[in-house]
Amino acid sequence: MGRRRADRDARRAREFEAFVAGAAGRLLHAATLLTAEPPDHNPRARRLLTLSLAHTYACWDRLRGEDPYDHARQQLATRFSRAAWHQYGALGALARSRPHSDSPLARLSPQERLILVLRLYEGVAEEQAAALLGLPRERVHAICDRATATLLHPPRGSAPAALGAKVASP
Repeated sequence: MGRRRADRDARRAREFEAFVAGAAGRLLHAATLLTAEPPDHNPRARRLLTLSLAHTYACWDRLRGEDPYDHARQQLATRFSRAAWHQYGALGALARSRPHSDSPLARLSPQERLILVLRLYEGVAEEQAAALLGLPRERVHAICDRATATLLHPPRGSAPAALGAKVASP
């Protein structure tokens, strides 16, 4: 009995290692986009990925034919949204949360980043993203459109202070 369990555990570990070798790079990039951190310094994204992969490994035997990448991506999205919710509170506070980054994605709320990453980077259908997030499909569509418009048409900034000072001087 001990030998069979050891063989099963070794097979499970090999399968998971192969999965991580193939999927971790893409999942880390998705996590980095979610956190809006720079790719070369992304501790929050790495922690998010580590926790998501740990949960996927814990559920590995129960996946039974499910795509482990979908499971890991779902864990990534769930953990990110929970962290944003707990960090910034409810009732619209998610819209006020902006990471300190030069990333264009930093202008978006966590919910907008999550939907944009799921829809455009990961290619998840609107219906699947809506089910994952517990939102109506129309809401996911509207948020994705708004986030895309924000990225494509950033608000015009005011003139630099030095230029403004020259104009104001007689």
